[in-house]
Amino acid sequence: MPSFLALCAFVLMVFGGYGAVNQPVQEPAWPDVIPGFAFSPYQKDQNPQNNVLPTQADIIRDLARLQGKTRAIRTYTVDGVFGDIPELAKTYDINVALGAWIGPDAVSNAQEVDRLVAISRSAPHNIVRMLVGNEALLRADVTVNQLTAYLDAVRASTDIPVSTAEPWHIWLQNPELADHVDYIAVHLLPFWEGVDMDHAVDYAFNTLHQVQTRFPGKRVVVSEVGWPSQGRTIQQAVASQANQAIFLRRFIHRAQAEGVVFYVMEAFDQPWKRTIEGAVGAHWGVYDADRNPKFEMRNPIIAVPHWKMLAGVSVGLALFITVFLLADGRSLTTAGRAFLMFNAFSASTLVVYILYSFSQQYHTWLSVAVSVLMLLGVLGIVVVVLAEAHEWAEALWVAGRKRLLAKPLPRQGAQALATLPFVSIHVPAYEEPPELLKATLNALARLDYPHFEVLVIDNNTRDEATWKPVQAHCMSLDSSSRRFRFFHVSPLAGYKAGALNVALANTDARADVVAVIDADYQVAPNWLRDLVPAFSKPSIAIVQAPQDYRDAGDSAFKALCHAEYKGFFHVGMVTRNERNAIIQHGTMTLVRRAVLQELGGWGTSTVTEDAELGLRIFEAGHEATYIDHSYGQGLMPDTFLDYKKQRHRWAYGAMQILREHAAALLGFKRTGLTVGQRYHFLAGWLPWMADGLNLLFTGLAMVWSVLMLINPLMFNAPPLLISTVPLLFFVFKLVKLLTLYTTRVGTSLGQAMAATLAGLALSYTIGHATLSGLVLGRAIPFARTPKTGLRARWRQALAAARGESICAAALLCLQTLLVLRLGVDVQENLAWLAVLLLQSLPCVAAVVVSLISAGTECPADKKAESLV
Repeated sequence: MPSFLALCAFVLMVFGGYGAVNQPVQEPAWPDVIPGFAFSPYQKDQNPQNNVLPTQADIIRDLARLQGKTRAIRTYTVDGVFGDIPELAKTYDINVALGAWIGPDAVSNAQEVDRLVAISRSAPHNIVRMLVGNEALLRADVTVNQLTAYLDAVRASTDIPVSTAEPWHIWLQNPELADHVDYIAVHLLPFWEGVDMDHAVDYAFNTLHQVQTRFPGKRVVVSEVGWPSQGRTIQQAVASQANQAIFLRRFIHRAQAEGVVFYVMEAFDQPWKRTIEGAVGAHWGVYDADRNPKFEMRNPIIAVPHWKMLAGVSVGLALFITVFLLADGRSLTTAGRAFLMFNAFSASTLVVYILYSFSQQYHTWLSVAVSVLMLLGVLGIVVVVLAEAHEWAEALWVAGRKRLLAKPLPRQGAQALATLPFVSIHVPAYEEPPELLKATLNALARLDYPHFEVLVIDNNTRDEATWKPVQAHCMSLDSSSRRFRFFHVSPLAGYKAGALNVALANTDARADVVAVIDADYQVAPNWLRDLVPAFSKPSIAIVQAPQDYRDAGDSAFKALCHAEYKGFFHVGMVTRNERNAIIQHGTMTLVRRAVLQELGGWGTSTVTEDAELGLRIFEAGHEATYIDHSYGQGLMPDTFLDYKKQRHRWAYGAMQILREHAAALLGFKRTGLTVGQRYHFLAGWLPWMADGLNLLFTGLAMVWSVLMLINPLMFNAPPLLISTVPLLFFVFKLVKLLTLYTTRVGTSLGQAMAATLAGLALSYTIGHATLSGLVLGRAIPFARTPKTGLRARWRQALAAARGESICAAALLCLQTLLVLRLGVDVQENLAWLAVLLLQSLPCVAAVVVSLISAGTECPADKKAESLV
């Protein structure tokens, strides 16, 4: 019942939220007839830049639509068919303010002026005023002297009032222009000046009054006034359909009261203008490009007229997502279920509204391609967020763990110990320092377990001085019982998997369980005694303990690494274990020997043979179990470069496994995998794949930013809502990590922040590994992770993060250039700058962590100095 009430509450929140922001707003009604419209008869698929122009039939249809709605129209050129507009408009009783285009080409200007004069002499008497140029001074196409010469020539040739159209501030800056016109034609477009819509009408009339006061002997005509319905936000000016309706209805009401003649900018949307004014340029029409009214003329204005439909679709999608997320959520508390519902409803509402917003835009092939990429990116982020939210809920809000092995485990008596299965412990080694491996073997010799053997498989180590001492140490430990056996095999293919298969082939016939540890691990004496009894359940094939490390106190770098490692083993593995879907690791793992042999041993097709074996065991229908308690500790990489190599191998190997087992994971091949297991393997790799997509996005973002610098009108910053998504995703990830580390892993806030820094530093590496693993998937050399090397010096540290350094520098450079080129007055540009800054954080983190690895002392340095 509490969950159902929470669900109902979220449904009401969606409808209530939509309803709250879509309250009807009553504004002065649009009059039956207005003084004028700016008139550009280009149809939806026409573009003067491509010389695709309206026909007379197009113009006639548009004039017929405006008949009875306006007294006049205002045109911008007399070239070609546009010169026929006065004659055509006469049929529909529409007057014309006839315009001639003035640009930088003097020859074209002369032709426009000559035709303007010729039409004014021969056309019917519906030309009520003339305009020589439109914002020609604003664009700096001509000088004031050149423009006044054109004006004087036209005025001398006609009795019709003549002017030129410019924004209000151009008139105030060039008062001498008034001596060459019969009236002042002023543009009032407060949107371009970043004025908030609530103050825009007052602002427009204040500027109008300034012009009227400055030129008291001239009539002032508002030749353009309007507000866009879509597009970028400039300072406080927001382009929206509701704002367009409110601004125009308020302005018209006041203009009528003050007796102002005006031309609404404009009659019809002009999609082609996006190439000269950006996306916002296409959306100034009162009617859209299909000639449908865009807003209510008399009834109350609703921001999103179709909000009930959007709310319904959002709720329907949210319910579907909720059912999926809670399909196996019996162990979740009410808080956990409510948390997942919140994420489902938030995600669905966001996706639906973004899709709706895109449906309101005019698109070219380029904008469609870019929009599809952006939408796919948003959907990808939403999927990752839902998967991460699911893990968050199952880590924090569960009633209990059903499958997790508890600590302490029951101790066995002497009789029970005698019946425990024989365990064969395999220790693969390659180029390992002898003293390190001896310490590992000494720890194994102290195991409190009656029946076990230890097989050390040294593969391909070239220097006898490295492996011979280990061989001798094995003989000295317990040679009489052959408990410790050493094998040096060279050459040997298959890397670590090859060594483990050699060990499997030489395993004692009595062994029922195979244990594997890395060469640097020192295990606790009770490791086998505590965990091997779990194999008394016949279906159990794997018993896994977490990886842990003993050198976190050696340096600040290793403290960072240790904090980052903890998250997966104390959160991810715990939640996965509830659905029998843990990732097997090649150390601190126990495997039922019969199952291992039945499946053909360790696979050599990937560089993560441990995880691949675990998946094959699940496909065969067996179980695994996990204990969230450390039974052994190893060593972490000494340098950032080695840390990167290790994570590259893990991520690359995961993608190899995904390619190799795709049919089983996606359900196309019948195996023993359950739905929960398939979910966890795919969802568990999603964050890594997201890093790969993020790497692609970073490259595309750089390219797009360069295009914005080259042509900022054609290549706008993405819509504000789109840029907000990755920013919110970053906040979500950060809050999740800090919450789970401090509550479930048991770290301090500082350690959680250190884990965040280390995780960010690996994003570039993981992204590269997942992309190359998915695309290529070919075998790569197994990269051994050195555990006792010298720490990196400054130069080597910078070289270890060379790629990230270049990426960070490029992103920061682009941000600087965008600020210098475009300024910071457009909200979409500001949001895009924030996105670029966000994209640079992983690269900057990599440089910082690499420098930390060089700037902190570790025992290996001291040892090296003593040897010198």
